[in-house]
Amino acid sequence: MTEDNKAKNKFDEAKGKGKESLGKATGNEQWQAEGKTEKTTSKLKQAGEKVKDAFTSDDEPR
Repeated sequence: MTEDNKAKNKFDEAKGKGKESLGKATGNEQWQAEGKTEKTTSKLKQAGEKVKDAFTSDDEPR
């Protein structure tokens, strides 16, 4: 996984978690749903990158 993608996905996950928490604290259901969606999407992207990494190797000639 490229470091840029990894950092962006982690940032998006944290942002989603924060938005979800803020939504819970304020009773804003829309923010809760958006935060949960952002968090889940980020985790899926991270999993996809890990699968892609498992099938590629830095040792292969390009």
